[in-house]
Amino acid sequence: MILPPHRPWLASVAAAVILSLTPPVPAQMPDPPGQAGPGAVPRNEAYLFAHMRHGDYWRLYYSVSRDGLHWTLLNGGRRVFDDYRGHPDICRGHDGRYYLVGNRGDRHPDINFWVSDDLIAWRNHGNFRPDLSCVPDYPRAIPTIGAPKLFHDTSRGCYLLTWHTTHDLGTTSLPEPYWAGQRTLYTTSTNLKTFSHPPRKLFPWNLATIDTIVRRDRGRYYAVFKDERYPTLDWTTGKTIRISSAPGLLGPYSQPGPPVSPGFREAPTLIPAPNGKAWYLYYEQYPGVAYGLSIAATLDGPWFQAAGGTGHRDWDKYHVPTGARHGSMIVITRQHYDALIAAFGGHTPP
Repeated sequence: MILPPHRPWLASVAAAVILSLTPPVPAQMPDPPGQAGPGAVPRNEAYLFAHMRHGDYWRLYYSVSRDGLHWTLLNGGRRVFDDYRGHPDICRGHDGRYYLVGNRGDRHPDINFWVSDDLIAWRNHGNFRPDLSCVPDYPRAIPTIGAPKLFHDTSRGCYLLTWHTTHDLGTTSLPEPYWAGQRTLYTTSTNLKTFSHPPRKLFPWNLATIDTIVRRDRGRYYAVFKDERYPTLDWTTGKTIRISSAPGLLGPYSQPGPPVSPGFREAPTLIPAPNGKAWYLYYEQYPGVAYGLSIAATLDGPWFQAAGGTGHRDWDKYHVPTGARHGSMIVITRQHYDALIAAFGGHTPP
């Protein structure tokens, strides 16, 4: 459009008309990285999420996914194993079977194990009662066992069993002293029948931690945990997910990195993306409100948070079944995925 030089105001009018005739382009964030490209075979074929549900704490439910982002609740939203109690955590063991760990409550002294060949039928494997009276450099431990977790280190041929136990802080002005006193303890085992003694603290630094999981990547070990101090101006990282790393399974673990989640998140669980070139770190916004997702190319970060739980299908980049609570996600084969669907059936809530 050529405008007479003595009518420059017509340019702005023309621009407004053009904009009014242009269809709006909806805002949209990019799809998360890590998916296999068209026609490509994913390195990680499918995933299982073993978890609790809001209103039925401590019990075992299953959800599955092909892409690690969109999860389908199984068994019509019913429990998959009535004998289970705990914060579900599963690992594949030394013999190719799957091991599930739990406990009957924080005030119960024993940790319980089940074993399965197919993730469908579970049978009791044994029980373990840590002696909390002799933890080195932890003289005032209170006899509690919180959220035991399992990691099988194939390079060492042993299991790392972690949990959190609080200690008596004495007279303190800290809010929530029970939680501020939590420390991550551990023991090791080659068969989940006999365990190293005594239990020990996993981290060399003095920080309240719970829900600690450990993973190995590129020859280094990463501990992902919740910073359990209450957030204040003096402790701004409280109630967030943080990560520490170490050259060996038992440390020494580095000072914790910055938060990788918003505040008031817990129960982190970690899976590699389908193409193996990204990590998906999920965590619960408690109590049972929603799940969040942070993504990074490596466990050293940097991390960004994906959009989800908004209720808008054209915006959400992942979906976790409503009411899902603490649990663990693991990689499974397509054969395991199909067998779980056949055994339990899918259920997608409205």
